[in-house]
Amino acid sequence: MKKAIFIMAMLLFVLAACEKEPSPNDRMDDYVKLWDKKNFEKMYNDYLSMGAKKDFESEEFVDRYPKVYKDLEISNVKVSFKKLKEEDYKKKEKVSIPVHISFNTMAGEVEFGKKVLLKKEEKNDKVNWYIDWTPDLILPGLEKGDKIKPATINPKRGEIRDRNGSELAVNGEVHQIGITPEKMGGHDAEVKKQLASILDMSVEEIDQKLNASWVKPNLFVPIKKISPTKVELLAKLYQIPGVDKQDIEGRVYPFGEATGHLVGYVGPITAEELEKHKDKGYTESSVIGKRGLEQLFDERLRGKAGESISIVKPDGTEKLVAERDVQNGENITVTIDADLQTKIFNEMKGNAGTAAAIHPLNGEVLSLVSSPSFDPNDFALGVSSAEYKKLEKDPKQPLINRFALSYAPGSTIKPITGAIALQNGTLTANDTKTISGKTWGKESWGDYKISRVHETSGPVNMETAMMYSDNIFFAQAALDMGGDKFVKGLKSFGFDEEIPLAYPMKKSQISNDGTLKNGSVMLADTGYGQGQMLTNILQLATAYTPFINNGDLIKPYILLDEEKSGIWKKNIISPENAKSIAGMMRKVVADPRGTGHGANLPKVELAGKTGTAELKSSKNEKGQENGVFVAYDAKKKNLLVSILIEGVEKGGGSKLVVQKVANIFK
Repeated sequence: MKKAIFIMAMLLFVLAACEKEPSPNDRMDDYVKLWDKKNFEKMYNDYLSMGAKKDFESEEFVDRYPKVYKDLEISNVKVSFKKLKEEDYKKKEKVSIPVHISFNTMAGEVEFGKKVLLKKEEKNDKVNWYIDWTPDLILPGLEKGDKIKPATINPKRGEIRDRNGSELAVNGEVHQIGITPEKMGGHDAEVKKQLASILDMSVEEIDQKLNASWVKPNLFVPIKKISPTKVELLAKLYQIPGVDKQDIEGRVYPFGEATGHLVGYVGPITAEELEKHKDKGYTESSVIGKRGLEQLFDERLRGKAGESISIVKPDGTEKLVAERDVQNGENITVTIDADLQTKIFNEMKGNAGTAAAIHPLNGEVLSLVSSPSFDPNDFALGVSSAEYKKLEKDPKQPLINRFALSYAPGSTIKPITGAIALQNGTLTANDTKTISGKTWGKESWGDYKISRVHETSGPVNMETAMMYSDNIFFAQAALDMGGDKFVKGLKSFGFDEEIPLAYPMKKSQISNDGTLKNGSVMLADTGYGQGQMLTNILQLATAYTPFINNGDLIKPYILLDEEKSGIWKKNIISPENAKSIAGMMRKVVADPRGTGHGANLPKVELAGKTGTAELKSSKNEKGQENGVFVAYDAKKKNLLVSILIEGVEKGGGSKLVVQKVANIFK
């Protein structure tokens, strides 16, 4: 029995002698692994020294780490240390291990070294090494009682200017309208009622702002921002007791409604937009482009915020930990001519429609107009629900961007139909067609007939048909070509393709399925711009450039510094055919019998083509008519304008559009 006890005692002695002495290297290694997993609770409970736990409560460690990491956007944490040799810690109670820490933050990378003190302590009858933790393991220089201060410096948004340097969207001053309560002179109810009426707000909205907890009788209370262009509105506001203004920074759109759809506006980012653009640097307080150029080039315009992380000492002094410089947004210059844009918009005012203007030799987009429009200043400053509803209910739909939509081109397609026929060899410029009466149709079409406005007697060639805008002639020209050749020709002019432009527009189409059946009504109707053919106003303008460029289709562009490839499609028609069609379009304007003669000006040699597209769901009904006119200066060749006005059947027909184009070129 004694022998067995002796053997057992010896075995326990041997086991105890073989038990490995705890190593600070192993403890530090396990601590770093937990750090990497963000297991701060276990780090605190099982690895911090008694002194550290005495100095720092659990929430100062377990709760603070995740909060700091979130607030400072800390990621990619890397911790490494230099292991001690056995003789460096054997028979010692304290050791220091050099640790290297690095991580990314909102303000850039933070990298620092520190010596971490480990103490040998006994817990639960076991001796081990414990980290004597201090706050400077979170951030270098951080001490107990210090505060961490993240700061963001918002970048200056880039400005948008036209080709001549005119301001389209700039950072300027706007008026903050407000009330100083004690200056209302006891007429509070009347003041709020007048102010609500003028600013298109409710009295309840004004009360909500005046009843804020911080408001005092002698303090200016902001109510609503207005554009500095609202001079008459400001004069009315100044007549109300207690109402005043303060000038603050804001986005300003000097050309107002004329560039509303083109330039767009900025506004506070929504939750949906924040989700859509996550990981792109946007925050809940970001301003973002909502429409137009502001939206299209938002990432270039907005820049990158400058950010810093500082430690604030109890005495108020600050120590910078990390800093990323602010990068202001990029200024953008577009090919638009703001004066021309305004001129065209004013010419269209009162009409629903759209217009585009380009330089036909190099493709510069000089104007994109949608009428009616809205004032982007109102939207950038915060349009009221009442104002927005008013715009929504307007029958002319000013919120719709018409130049991004597609329309039936009507007879403005006839020069293109004629050019394709000449290029195919199915017609020559001198070929004639004998057409009797005002209507015509194939026997296989049943009672469907194509109508023309001017009845001619005897043979008609393409020039006369172009001048009179003869639907029957061009319907027959399309039928003579056949569907495949006509579709191929239209595609060479860019139809059924996305227009190669930075600004997104609805794709044009030849028909719903992209084909035209031989001998069909659809083929005939497409020959004079009806059927299912649709195109946006800029693409229609671009399709006329081969007649000015010896058969080359010019590529449009809108950024002035954009790399200019010049040609979209080369040699789509011969120079001879281009010259022939151009001559016919000059006669459309110059000849007194031509449909575009109203634009015949004494000092400008205009050439172009009129069109009227009727929108109806059945043959027998009378539909809305859109008037279209595409024209260019045949002598200077520096401006090509296409305009579409909706509902011209109510007065003037296509003559209304012709007159507007003439006024633009005067």
